[in-house]
Amino acid sequence: MSAHSATAARARTGGPREDGPNILEHALGWTLVVVLAMLVTQLGLV
Repeated sequence: MSAHSATAARARTGGPREDGPNILEHALGWTLVVVLAMLVTQLGLV
């Protein structure tokens, strides 16, 4: 067994997937950023 085939047979343990980010997850992430920015602005923490 070569080194290449040994690494290819190893199970994935997380990390980025090949299909890219889910659009819903992306939208929810940006919504959270906007809500946090609005909260910080309203509280005068900047």
